[in-house]
Amino acid sequence: MSYTDKQLTCRECGRAFVFTAGEQAFFAEKGLVHQPQRCPECRAARRRERLGLQPRELHPVVCAACGVPTTVPFVPRHERPVYCSACFERVRVAARA
Repeated sequence: MSYTDKQLTCRECGRAFVFTAGEQAFFAEKGLVHQPQRCPECRAARRRERLGLQPRELHPVVCAACGVPTTVPFVPRHERPVYCSACFERVRVAARA
């Protein structure tokens, strides 16, 4: 079966999110018939709440490669560069090669 990305709205925060074709295939494979009602961030927050875990603490930083402000889930140490998601992926791929 062929799937296409769908634009959905989170019932918790009201933001739009994409229910990707890959996620749809996964849902079908697992026998899940309903589309997600919450965005990935709200689902993760709800899961942490259910498990009794602390909310995730994010720290604001500036990307060492492109200079874009971003947040990271760890306390940055000043002797090591911190990257945004896109730059981190480029650095990771370059390190593999």
